[in-house]
Amino acid sequence: MGEFVIKMPDVGEGVAEAELVEWHVKPGDPVREDMVLAAVMTDKATVEIPSPVTGTVLWLGAEVGDTVAVKSPLVRIEIAGEGARAAPLDEKPVAKAEEKPDVKVEAPAPVAKTTQPAKVEAKAPAANGIPPAAERQEKALASPAVRLRAKESGVDLRQVTGTGPAGRITHDDLDQFIARGAQPALAPAGLQRKTAVDEIKVTGLRRRIAEKMSLSTSRIPHITYVEEVDMTALEDLRATMNRDRKADQPKLTILPYLMRALVRTVAEQPAVNAIFDDGPGIIHRHHAVHIGIATQTPAGLTVPVVRHAEARGIWDCANELNRLAEAARTGTATRDELTGSTITISSLGALGGIVSTPVINHPEVAIVGVNKLAIRPVWDGTQFVPRKIMNLSSSFDHRVIDGWDAAVFVQRLKTLLETPALIFVEA
Repeated sequence: MGEFVIKMPDVGEGVAEAELVEWHVKPGDPVREDMVLAAVMTDKATVEIPSPVTGTVLWLGAEVGDTVAVKSPLVRIEIAGEGARAAPLDEKPVAKAEEKPDVKVEAPAPVAKTTQPAKVEAKAPAANGIPPAAERQEKALASPAVRLRAKESGVDLRQVTGTGPAGRITHDDLDQFIARGAQPALAPAGLQRKTAVDEIKVTGLRRRIAEKMSLSTSRIPHITYVEEVDMTALEDLRATMNRDRKADQPKLTILPYLMRALVRTVAEQPAVNAIFDDGPGIIHRHHAVHIGIATQTPAGLTVPVVRHAEARGIWDCANELNRLAEAARTGTATRDELTGSTITISSLGALGGIVSTPVINHPEVAIVGVNKLAIRPVWDGTQFVPRKIMNLSSSFDHRVIDGWDAAVFVQRLKTLLETPALIFVEA
């Protein structure tokens, strides 16, 4: 018998490490050639690591959530015949089957889905109705006199419900508790105290999101500008185009129109279509418009990128938007499809609310947030008329975008959306 060592592969150009997000095996498990052993993530792209050999898992070199360097030992497999090499003495396994025979490992979920952490279940109360000791660790609030009486009576004050200020236990509370035969007061029908705590380790995409948001808010001084837009004309146009669309054309949402309006606006306001490298203090203004579309997936928020929106028409934008959204939701989007945006759109659709404060997708300098469309009464000079109104909540990097320039950008975007024919006029 021998050992075969599987090392962390090179999962992408320029990538030196990746985060382990899922194990599909445990020590002692038999594996066959091409069987998926683990999943790792880098830059929001998930990569599966298969086994090149058939054998038995001896050792796992990392735990879920760990960052593993490329070429570091990841798995050791016992195989028939001579192995690749013996295990060095200074490498300690995370766990071995014989060391923890009672450990139970649930079957892993597919890579495209989010693995749900185990919940800490609340234990059932004892027969006498008194919660287990492990669930009664908080110190009771009571005066020294009440504590002395409870001690003399052999009563655990943590079992007594206090009716005094801030839940303080009074002499009457203690008397009633003793009179009931040391039984805790019954809660109203259907209401019970809950003591379980779910411990959720932040790993994978959720950790990437947390790191990205922390970086953005800590390094970018945001300025958010909110403006309402009358979408009545655009909605009428959208309804007409959807009614007359061809069988192979997708149903249009507001986003393709907004994307085309963004292209026209950044041509006049190039400062917002930029990347700010704040280390050396260099602003990279892009002529190409690569629009990131914040997309909610079962695993969390991702930002697929519609590249070269300046070269796409309305229908092309809609097709690419649908393709990327589906890839993001199913976890099949590539690293290139999730990076390289120059400006981002964030939309919560029907849940968009009235106003939002979108966080800039670092290192970009602007993000446009789409809020909920609603029919509101608008004064036309003689009377109130129903109009379809939608707010745009846009954030800018105040280090490089002044408030005036942000306002000019949003007002131009408003003009194009309120007069949608301008979107189609050749510049």
